[in-house]
Amino acid sequence: MQAQKDITFGEFRLDFANECLWQGQRSIALRPKAFAVLKLLIQNPGQLVSKQQVLDSVWPNTFVGDAVLKDNIRQLREALNDDAVCPTYIETAHRRGYRFIGQRTAPTPIAAERKSFSELASDSVALTPSNPILGRETDLAKMRSWLQRALAGERQTVFVTGEAGIGKTTIVNAFLEEASVAGLLVARGQCLEHYGSAEAYLPVLDAFSRLCRSAGGDQVIALLRQQAPTWLAQMSSLLPPSERAALQSQVVGVTRERMMRELADAIEALTSECPLLLVLEDLHWSDYSTLDLVSYLARCQNSARLMVIGTYRPVDVILGDHPIKGVKRELHAHGLCHEVALEYLSEAAIGEYLTARFPVHQFSPRVARSIHQRTEGNPLFLVNLVEYLIDQKAIVKDPRGWKLGVELSEVEKGVPTNLRQLIEKQVERLSADERAVLEGASVAGVECSAVAIAAGLDNTVEWVEEHCEELARRHQFLSPAWLVELPDGTITPRHRFTHVLYRDVPYRLIPAMRRAQIHQRIAERGIAIYGDRRNEIAAELAMHFEQSRDWPRAFEYLLHASENAATHSAHHEAIDLANRGLEALSFLPEAAEHAKSEMKLRMILIASLMAVKGFASPSVEKVNARGRELFWRHGPSPELFYMLWSLNMYQQFSGQMHSSLEISYQLMQLAEDLKDDALAMEAHRSIGAVLSLLGRYSDALDHLEKGEVLCRLHHDRRNSVFVNFDSKVMFECFAALTLWPLGYSDQSARRLAAGLAFARELGHAQTLVVALHIAAQLHQLRGEAPPVLAYAKEALELADEYGFEIWRVYGLIELGWAEAELGNSELGIEKMRRGLAEYEGMGATLRSPYFLALLADQLGKAGRAKEAIASIHKCVALAQQTGEGYALPEWHRIKGELLLNSSDLAQPGGLTKNSSPSADALSEARVSFTQALTFAKQQGSKSLELRAALSMCRLERMLGGSDHTQLAEAYSFFTEGFETQDLKEAKSILSGMKMPATAK
Repeated sequence: MQAQKDITFGEFRLDFANECLWQGQRSIALRPKAFAVLKLLIQNPGQLVSKQQVLDSVWPNTFVGDAVLKDNIRQLREALNDDAVCPTYIETAHRRGYRFIGQRTAPTPIAAERKSFSELASDSVALTPSNPILGRETDLAKMRSWLQRALAGERQTVFVTGEAGIGKTTIVNAFLEEASVAGLLVARGQCLEHYGSAEAYLPVLDAFSRLCRSAGGDQVIALLRQQAPTWLAQMSSLLPPSERAALQSQVVGVTRERMMRELADAIEALTSECPLLLVLEDLHWSDYSTLDLVSYLARCQNSARLMVIGTYRPVDVILGDHPIKGVKRELHAHGLCHEVALEYLSEAAIGEYLTARFPVHQFSPRVARSIHQRTEGNPLFLVNLVEYLIDQKAIVKDPRGWKLGVELSEVEKGVPTNLRQLIEKQVERLSADERAVLEGASVAGVECSAVAIAAGLDNTVEWVEEHCEELARRHQFLSPAWLVELPDGTITPRHRFTHVLYRDVPYRLIPAMRRAQIHQRIAERGIAIYGDRRNEIAAELAMHFEQSRDWPRAFEYLLHASENAATHSAHHEAIDLANRGLEALSFLPEAAEHAKSEMKLRMILIASLMAVKGFASPSVEKVNARGRELFWRHGPSPELFYMLWSLNMYQQFSGQMHSSLEISYQLMQLAEDLKDDALAMEAHRSIGAVLSLLGRYSDALDHLEKGEVLCRLHHDRRNSVFVNFDSKVMFECFAALTLWPLGYSDQSARRLAAGLAFARELGHAQTLVVALHIAAQLHQLRGEAPPVLAYAKEALELADEYGFEIWRVYGLIELGWAEAELGNSELGIEKMRRGLAEYEGMGATLRSPYFLALLADQLGKAGRAKEAIASIHKCVALAQQTGEGYALPEWHRIKGELLLNSSDLAQPGGLTKNSSPSADALSEARVSFTQALTFAKQQGSKSLELRAALSMCRLERMLGGSDHTQLAEAYSFFTEGFETQDLKEAKSILSGMKMPATAK
């Protein structure tokens, strides 16, 4: 089939293949429906095309109103620079339809087509300067130079800063206009004051949603589907229902790091085809996650033809202590960002503006000076003030040009003193209906659909559309509309306030009761439109219900919104939403159903606080305190079980092992009261894990075996209670960790292998990373460095990939031990110390005694005796403080070995190379080995009893003794594991054989 030929008319060309309009070499983006309308009219030149014909052709089988068609005609006229009163191209036949009256001509050769993606790969693209902006040409020149760097693959981050009304949006618009002519992709998103920091990634999702709806958006959607599915899942309106559910299932439990990596990969792929400008406006209202992403994209080392432009108000940032300040400071310190700090216009620039605005005028220089003094050079104030003076007849036009209509002194008396007062005056001059529409729009938000405004005002959509269109036509407050399709199939125009102050001032003028009513109606309509998908806009609904003081539903949707944020690992946002939810709850009467919901909210808050502030943060304990109160007040429920589980994690990681055990038994009692075997299974796992960490291995194994039986009976629910870890894998791995000290090395190895195999088969990252750490620790206890190195590396890579910070630190410490054990002492010890410092910074102490013992062991082997002794003393003291006792005998044994091998500690100045340990050192070592043997027998830890006995034998040999009774007693227990290093050494000693030099 032959492709349809382009149609040329006047200076324009309609490109059918690419569905766009060209004006010379400049591409003019049209919405698909607007393009279809123009195509229909231009294919019927001179003929009247009725409204119904247009609707049937462009919107078949869809009900749309006249306003939708009018909006498309308005966009076409803007694109063609056509006048509705004296048209050149599109003529309106009143109440009937439209006619194309332009002269079609034969296509003319084009000197240069739009640059292809490959051409844009060159180091430079010539930007066509936009219409000059007074006082900003130097700033625009800087931005052009930074764009050239971005086009060469050197990603750029630019912050455009300045106070409200100073022209941030104006300069960005001018720059984007130049960029669009050059064929660059633009993704533009807006932060909203209404939502504060609660809606994670709001401006980024806004930007990419718009990009996906623009020309060529299908290609962007396809790329996101492949490279960033967790992002596409959050733009559900772009997806068919069948795909929506499948994608959203991938978002559950996704980490912040994975989301950032996905989008960074998608942007790199996208910019390999065409450069991208990502514009994020009003970052002083941004959420934390968006700022993290901005920083992440700036720090990425890979080449990308990307330029990120963010705007914000410095004063708002300082007063609100907003984190954008720290992000910008860090990036600037590393040379990763630029700033365009906009200054107020000078008196001379204002004079230039007056000359441009009034080409023939009779103003004296005092006029510019007076306006400068009143506006202080604020561009938005300047423009609005001039329009106000014209409206008030203070500036008039006569045959000789423009002049003052009154004395300058009179002008100065009547002028509002600030920009907000001026905008209030403008609002007052509107008709009553227009003021009402503006009120509804301001409540709906910076972007507002006609449907939402109509719902808020309890009026018809047609009435709203008429007045919004008139305001937009006069360029007052609202931008021209674009069409959106809502989830229920409704197609409606959506407008945008041309400046945030135009929305803010009318909003604050609305009486409180009326404002609350409008919020309530908009929320009700939103629920009706979104139906089963209403949780997608939970944060928006929550905000409206908060403002209307409908506390039950505010609480309901704040809970849903906090769940959404936690699902995306947007922990700062989840904390903000959860705290707002608890505040809303304070306005509700106490009731059992509210208590259950509060439990869910507190669980989210606890998990997010742990992620942001550390496992042992006092704020976590404060939230848990209320949870404990609810536990005793409202009786058993699954929600209370979940809350106690979270509290248990806090107690463990903050080093309160005995409290953790008490809570674990409470979990078991709660599971029995609820008669829920799946919860009992988790309680057994909790008790078994804590008992093992306390050094009560036999009791721990008993609970782990009972839990595993329940796991087999309820295999369908083994990972439904808590999504973090698979129960079957955890039972196998913790059993392995418990069997080894009990002296069953082979059984331990088999259970570990089974747990690892299940974890790899399952493919659940967090389950696998924990299994890998247990494997690394078991092999470390066996003294086998190569497998420790392998498992630690794999765990570290997995933790880095998925953003598991605590498991990344575990991997760093284990990797450091393995590298030091294999001969690279300095590097290994440095990694261990770095990992311990990071772990301590998280507020956690779980397993810290074990890690400190590993460090002491390697410091001793590296000849750094004093540091080693200090580390082992800290290890033992911390274990006494926390109650952690796993491998406790080993810590005392290591202390004894350090004393035997650290003779310089015993005598001033140390000993010579051939000297022996001092009597004091030998005596202290004997005490440490005796303590190790005593603790091992108390714990029933046969493996560590054997190892302590080996160390005691070494001491006896140094003293000339040959009593191996304790070693023989310990060795006699074993029935397996005879190929392990310790048993081989024990057998050699007991049989009188001498171990090779390479043996331990």
